Amino acid sequence: MESLQVALSQDFFEAFARIPRNKQKKVNEFVGKFRNNPQSSGLNYEKINDAANDQFRSVRVDQDYRAIVMKPSKGNVYLLLWVDKHDEAYAWARRHKCQVNPETGALQLYEVTHHEAAVETEAASEPAEDKAESEGEALFDLRDRELLRLGVPEDRLEQVKAVTSQRALDQMERLLPVEAFEALCFLAEGVSLNEVMAEYAVPDGEHEVDTTDIDAALELATTQRRFHVVEDEAELQQMLEAPLEQWRVFLHPLQRQLVERHWNGPVRVLGGAGTGKTVVAMHRARWLARNVLAQGEKLLFTTFTRNLAMDIEANLRKICTQEEMGAIEVTNINGLAHRALRQIGHPGQVVYPGSDEYSKCWDKALTQSPGELNFPDSFYEEEFEQVVLTQRVQTRQEYFKAKRVGRGVALSRKQRAQIWPVFEEMRLQLHQNGFLTLQDGIYAVMDHLAEGKGDLPQYRCAVVDETQDFGPEMLQLLRALVPEQKDDMMLVGDGHQRIYGRRASLGQCGINIRGRGKKLRVNYRTTEEIRRYATAVLEGIEVDDLDDDQDSLSGYRSLLMGQKPVLKGFSDPKEEAEWVCSEIQKLTDDGMPDRNICVVARTEKHLKDVKSALKEAGRDAYPVRRDSTENTQIPGIRLANMHRVKGLEFKVVFIVAVNQGVVPLQVAMDKTEDVVEKRARDLNERALLHVACTRAVQGLYVSWSGEVSEYLRS
Repeated sequence: MESLQVALSQDFFEAFARIPRNKQKKVNEFVGKFRNNPQSSGLNYEKINDAANDQFRSVRVDQDYRAIVMKPSKGNVYLLLWVDKHDEAYAWARRHKCQVNPETGALQLYEVTHHEAAVETEAASEPAEDKAESEGEALFDLRDRELLRLGVPEDRLEQVKAVTSQRALDQMERLLPVEAFEALCFLAEGVSLNEVMAEYAVPDGEHEVDTTDIDAALELATTQRRFHVVEDEAELQQMLEAPLEQWRVFLHPLQRQLVERHWNGPVRVLGGAGTGKTVVAMHRARWLARNVLAQGEKLLFTTFTRNLAMDIEANLRKICTQEEMGAIEVTNINGLAHRALRQIGHPGQVVYPGSDEYSKCWDKALTQSPGELNFPDSFYEEEFEQVVLTQRVQTRQEYFKAKRVGRGVALSRKQRAQIWPVFEEMRLQLHQNGFLTLQDGIYAVMDHLAEGKGDLPQYRCAVVDETQDFGPEMLQLLRALVPEQKDDMMLVGDGHQRIYGRRASLGQCGINIRGRGKKLRVNYRTTEEIRRYATAVLEGIEVDDLDDDQDSLSGYRSLLMGQKPVLKGFSDPKEEAEWVCSEIQKLTDDGMPDRNICVVARTEKHLKDVKSALKEAGRDAYPVRRDSTENTQIPGIRLANMHRVKGLEFKVVFIVAVNQGVVPLQVAMDKTEDVVEKRARDLNERALLHVACTRAVQGLYVSWSGEVSEYLRS
């Protein structure tokens, strides 16, 4: 006889996370026993007579709690679907159906009665304009066969065909299997039928489905986004200890396609905030460690900032074995460059724009600026960083030939000759003080590699997160460290979230992604209301695709519905801070843990009033520091600047001081007079606000005092 298996649904983990801690311990014990032997006589299965599925059974956890299990009519897989108090568990079983779809072969779990009454109630209270829209033409012009191939259950066909608005479709969210609802959402957003069918539909009439074969259904990627077969006790305990960290095991089929396959070269993955790009990158790293790396070979996982690298390494340790982690090196790109410089014995100290050392060198270099040209000091600094350093210009003759695409001021040959002494002096000052820029440091490492010296590590493959913030020299360094071959690179990013770097083309840096550019569209983090608000900040802004083309957020959609963001203005910062504290009090009174709430501002200075108000209210505040990981177990309201929250998420986010002069930050905008550079900085500032908004999972509050930011007015 084949061994028995237990598969846990995503819904089970969501239910488990909501029950009290003292009950979780008992559920944990029950799940362990159930997994060891789901046919044990001590489990006491009870038939639920009026359940929506006649295979549903109730199993006693303790006097108060029951688990809902689906017993197989064929095969050896038991499904653990839900856990709740006795009456609530039985009510759940009456409202839900779990079955193998006869068309797609996927195991589907969806509501059958609960929302129907709610839909009718909402329809009765619709505003007049929405009601008029809902009485219009059908939203979908699809044949039954097409709907069935997209995973719509046969008992839902008529309801789907009757949908006349996006609002009506949103109300059907829980009445449909997730993959069917997702496909319909993209069609409603204007994604073409051919594209949606290619991504979601099963081939027409390819094979006959055995609807009693749960084992076969669990082999499908579509099923694996909602159900997971537990392999061993250690994995089960990890999942129960962090039931909300579902990214560890539940991957969308499109994510799985990107992760679990061999690629003939570098692959680029785009996607808006919350689409799971970093999740894909981490699972890809694990897959490569298991399936591609030979003994002694190394994988490089790199991102832009140090704190993101620390967060990623901590999360990789949750899904990788110790042996796999031994083959994966996680570091931020600057740290990689610094270490490489030390390894080759370079004596220079890297200095960055804005540092005292860098500024002193510039002060002396600017004494060589030609007064007759009347350029501001910022012009020379930008020209040096964006043209001279980026193109590795060393001589005046090379500067004459340098491309200046994207610079706002045209220069004649004569003007270039007049300007060059400034850059020559800057390089001299850096050299005399034992300094070098990061770009020049990276080029020194690349020269060392080109000479064939073997004292630097070579990596079998690389996974790159936040690629949009990497400069061209950084991408060139990665290409130099990772030889071109099958499965050599995965690069994930989103130009809409570029908050640090400048635009770079992968192709021009030697990373050829032709035919291997992919995109994720489903936002798993935020509600659709928050997504819409965050996206509006970038409306009308052109953004690149990290290569040589444009990207857009069309078809980018969240499947979670919720409340609209709360917007509120005040006369002064103290009044604003008091309001934030009062709203936090309401949230915590309703059971929200304070560690799930984050207050964000453009700079830490603009968090002072909130911090003081929290202290007066007797509340703990926990600053999210730049060089440390976010410890979710420590209590306290989180406080962070906009840059630091990149890569994090919180149930509720308050964005404060969204005032004119703060967002966008006037100091940053005033550092340049170049029209093109101002536009680039404006995009960085918009991206920062966009990133901050998309950290919120359930609730977003945006406030200001005095004059509201132009980004909110528009």
